[in-house]
Amino acid sequence: MRTTQIFYASTLYGATTLAAALDSGCFGPADRRLLLVANNAAVPETTPALDEMPGFEKLRGRFDSVLSWNEAISPLHPAGWTPRADDLPLLERHLRRLWDLGDDRIELALESVQVTPALTVARLFPDARLDVYADGLMSYGPTRNKIDPLVGQRVRRLLHLDLVPGLAPLLLAEFGAEAVVVPTEAFMKVVAELAEPEETAGEAEGPALLLGQYLAALSILTPAEEEDLHVRMVRGAVARGHRRLVFKPHPTAPDAWTRRLGREAEALGAELTVLDRPVLAEVAYRELRPALVVGCFSTGLFTAHAFHGIPVARVGTRTLLDRLTPYQNSNRVPVTLADALIPDLESTGTGSAHEPPDAEGLAGLVAAVGFAMQPKIRPDLREAAVRHLSGPLAERTRPYFKRRRLTVLGLPGGLPVPRHPRVRRLARRALRLKRALTK
Repeated sequence: MRTTQIFYASTLYGATTLAAALDSGCFGPADRRLLLVANNAAVPETTPALDEMPGFEKLRGRFDSVLSWNEAISPLHPAGWTPRADDLPLLERHLRRLWDLGDDRIELALESVQVTPALTVARLFPDARLDVYADGLMSYGPTRNKIDPLVGQRVRRLLHLDLVPGLAPLLLAEFGAEAVVVPTEAFMKVVAELAEPEETAGEAEGPALLLGQYLAALSILTPAEEEDLHVRMVRGAVARGHRRLVFKPHPTAPDAWTRRLGREAEALGAELTVLDRPVLAEVAYRELRPALVVGCFSTGLFTAHAFHGIPVARVGTRTLLDRLTPYQNSNRVPVTLADALIPDLESTGTGSAHEPPDAEGLAGLVAAVGFAMQPKIRPDLREAAVRHLSGPLAERTRPYFKRRRLTVLGLPGGLPVPRHPRVRRLARRALRLKRALTK
């Protein structure tokens, strides 16, 4: 029987990770390897898909064919379509005919399997062996949704980059998925293929590179607040002595933001250039050789530091920790890691150097945050959470937890809860009344 491997990707970062995994032998032999591309943009017709982006041609040769998920389900939107269970067998037969799969044995490699469209692809091929490759820093957090065991129990491995050396991912661990590191050397080699010839190697010092994330699109910040966040990046970089700045905006961020940043840099005696090419941050590191990388909680901060040895700094993480709602927002662990491990750009105290927790302390912190986020999915983390929240780092890491969340879960640091049922009912009634009055 013929074996066909289908690799699903929606971003160039994901495709680059897959290419590195293939180059390093993370996948076994197959008769065919197909890349299934999905464009999850709000309006896919106005946004280039992965296979239309600069640099993709360097990756195409690793696959026998490139398929379009958008074309397969047109006119439905990839992020919004969930087929009915009764329709799955019929749709599988349709896709096998459409993609010339016949009776092939299918092996899937998917990203973000807890949400559509990757989850839909997994459900459409119920007999396929399933691997998941990690979506940046989110792999260190717990699975964001409860996954159908018919999907979750098929996940054999979680392939991830070693963004935080020594830290084990929580994603899909409830199903016993084996965490496998994609070799850094293989990833760097693929990035080198995507980069333009280096032109700045002879310069004494590269620019400060500022990474935009467009958090307003996620309703975490308002557009005005995010614009102010970028201005803080400019001011902080100039305060550290950098006079050449490069801003890498999110592809969908408003152009007006970059104009204000340019005026701010000029007023401070610095020069700001906008990197408007849709390239990976890792590619920009090779081409620009920055002296500093500044961001909020971008995965690019961790690849800059861990893979390139470039100094990094963060801005605005404490604000985001307060703004993320609900508490189980999947960005919480990435923001926590950035705040705990990366120095603050605006910190000026000479005697208050940034001291990240050691490996054991960091693992305890992530386990505690992971349990507080998803206590039903990862009840096994309760003991680790109690140990951390009652240990020597508890006071220092308190900003990563909400007092109310700790109280509800009965964890150290929460408010004392009355034991008598009548007292608890009165307390809940008073809380509901308070909420009603504040609306």
